[in-house]
Amino acid sequence: MKKIKVLVVGLGNMGLSHARAYKSIKGFEIAGLCSRGIETRDDIKKEFPDAPLFSDYAEALASTKPDAVSINTWPDTHAAYAKLALTAGCHIFIEKPLADTVAEAEEIAKLAKASGRKLVIGYILRVHPSWVKFVKVGKTLGKPLVMRMNLNQQSSGAQWSVHKQLMNSISPIVDCGVHYVDVMCQVTGAKPVRVHAVGARLTTEVDEHMYNYGHLHVAFDDGSVGWYEAGWGPMMSETAFFVKDMIGPKGSVSIAVEESKTASSDVDSHTRTSALRLHHALLTPKGKFATPDEIIRMDDEPGHQELCNREQELFLDAIRHDRDMSGHVEDAINSLRIVLAADESVRTGQVVAL
Repeated sequence: MKKIKVLVVGLGNMGLSHARAYKSIKGFEIAGLCSRGIETRDDIKKEFPDAPLFSDYAEALASTKPDAVSINTWPDTHAAYAKLALTAGCHIFIEKPLADTVAEAEEIAKLAKASGRKLVIGYILRVHPSWVKFVKVGKTLGKPLVMRMNLNQQSSGAQWSVHKQLMNSISPIVDCGVHYVDVMCQVTGAKPVRVHAVGARLTTEVDEHMYNYGHLHVAFDDGSVGWYEAGWGPMMSETAFFVKDMIGPKGSVSIAVEESKTASSDVDSHTRTSALRLHHALLTPKGKFATPDEIIRMDDEPGHQELCNREQELFLDAIRHDRDMSGHVEDAINSLRIVLAADESVRTGQVVAL
């Protein structure tokens, strides 16, 4: 079959991983690579010697005439870049978040549907077998559910520079929060009804109106509740930076990670699971636990690059087999709506009804 020519825009951590995926998957062909300052990126020239290089997105789009565009740039460019790609008749893979506002996200979704183009958003946990299992087990715990999740990152050097750049347009609870509230929505299958959040600015190195630590609470119409915590910066604690568990009437399931062997700044640690610990709440007539905890091993789980490959295989399948991605897009917009409401709550001090 004809290869899908893809223009990759943005070559930071995620963009470079996706470019490697396109290079390794037979159904794709890299039409071009686009990034500001790409002319100084000797690493890119060495790894992708045959790929045309561009520093201007509009020029790259016009010159390469791709079938698809992979958008991995700073969040505040996502909506504009997506609209340009769809107007040019391209399918889109786009890193989260889809847009800065729900209205823009819905506009992009409508444009993709009207043009018959595929829109896939980078929700990496949805292609991770351990997280799929985590959601599946969570659904067996009964209702309501209590969901506790965080991803704090102690960053310094180049990574702190990236985090500061990100905070020019997005807060920590919005950036990664979409992943984890999406998990909450998947496991409950319920409608989110209200959000409350608090935030703190722990550094003078970011804009006075931005915060580098945030904590949201979301309530669902089935009585379930969840919280998500995220902080970036050199001041963040390495203690309990990765908490992922669900608690229901029948017990709980937790992602167990050997924290002594990893660090919050390690990108693989953001998805890694050493094992799932399943706890059963059932008691015997004597008040003892009837069943011991189960340890579900996750020894052969994919690393970060393999997960990016799986995302692009999903994208390729959607294009080649004309998959209906409307549910995927609706779920992405739903999780975006929740974290943006949390951001509003931080800034207003009010509970936000959804």
